[in-house]
Amino acid sequence: MPISGAIFDCDGTIVDSMGMWGTVIDVMCKRYGVAADPAFFAGIESLCLRDECRILCDEKHVGTSPEGLYEEICAYVADKYEHEVAIFPGCKEFLLAVHEAGIPMALATSTPSREVRSALDAHGLGSLFDVIVSTEDVGGRDKEYPDVYLEALRRLGTDLETTWVFEDAPFGVQTSKRAGFHVVAIFNDHDGRDEAAIRPYADIFVHGYAELSLALVRDYADPATKVVGVMRALVVDGSPCPSSPDLVRELAAEADYVIAADRGAEALKEAGVSPDVFCGDSDSVGEKALAWADAAASTTIGFPVEKYATDLSLAIDCARHESARRGRALQLTVTCATGGRPDHALGVVGLLARAADACPRLVEDGYELRIVSPEGAGSWNLGPADRGRTLSAIAVMPGTVVSERGMKWDLERREMGLLDDLGVSNVVVADDAVVTCASGAVAVFVIR
Repeated sequence: MPISGAIFDCDGTIVDSMGMWGTVIDVMCKRYGVAADPAFFAGIESLCLRDECRILCDEKHVGTSPEGLYEEICAYVADKYEHEVAIFPGCKEFLLAVHEAGIPMALATSTPSREVRSALDAHGLGSLFDVIVSTEDVGGRDKEYPDVYLEALRRLGTDLETTWVFEDAPFGVQTSKRAGFHVVAIFNDHDGRDEAAIRPYADIFVHGYAELSLALVRDYADPATKVVGVMRALVVDGSPCPSSPDLVRELAAEADYVIAADRGAEALKEAGVSPDVFCGDSDSVGEKALAWADAAASTTIGFPVEKYATDLSLAIDCARHESARRGRALQLTVTCATGGRPDHALGVVGLLARAADACPRLVEDGYELRIVSPEGAGSWNLGPADRGRTLSAIAVMPGTVVSERGMKWDLERREMGLLDDLGVSNVVVADDAVVTCASGAVAVFVIR
């Protein structure tokens, strides 16, 4: 989607300073001979610094006055920003990409503006930001309230709908999302954040800047509020044993949108089919196919090799975003996904099960798999061409209830255990055979 403006948090999002902030109170307590309370910082983290100092002075008797303590802490953190606190890896590169794209940027922070400027200047970032707003500039209202984000938006002069907030703290992510912003949550593994308190509120969730790009933000689309018709997406994955060029061409001819996931570009190149999108970490695709995909695709979305999602998962996200842009229901087909690695094959089935609402199917030269579930396609009606073929149905969610008719061994509303072998190696004996799932989800294989 378009991005017209960007609002960044500073501490924990741009600079790796939460450890410093976690110890500054202990340092001040030690100066004044007060026992430190390990849980205290967490309880006041969202407040502006002046309010923190008032509470420290009044309740913990740290400092001679709130204003004096405020100045002591400011001097302490300014020195740490300048000499010790590092910027997060990949952050500067991302900020430069946003700046070079002509997208105005603001900083919305609980830290005093003058100290934030010292942190930015220490890393050569000060000139990139058009606006810096502290919670002190909005009457001290902390980030449990949207004031600092809305003031940054006002000063940027951009639209709420196309201005993104980049945050790491649960309260910041939640508040900005509730205020109507799109949100990127930048998560790391050492600040003790609760992922469960962040992920549901994030439009994009990443484990650091290596997983983030401007192309990824622009590819995002909100779920469609009104769905008319379907969009058939084909994802060509990077299996080391790809499907045949003929099958790839056949599936692409049926698709409205084609996505190459990393080495999937090689299968598409051999089949003579240009992708709409190339995505992945480029760790398995050859140089010639990579250059071809970059030139042939309308969009390229790169990711690091060390990431928390597979290329196939990222490609499925691309398909979802395009179907949302078109206002159509997604019908997902995957190929070149399971050859050569049994662990990859099992992971692919799990991914498709989680995408049950997209009526997913996996088509390879030797078989077709469909996820049958009330969440998407509740039944699979087979045809005369399937008569005599082996059919296996394996539950991929707890509480799966399956019926099979037109088989050598029919089932009637039979509950299947998760990954049970009850439905393995049945045979289709009728032209109008059907598999139905009343609850849960079942992976149905038809062996060609």
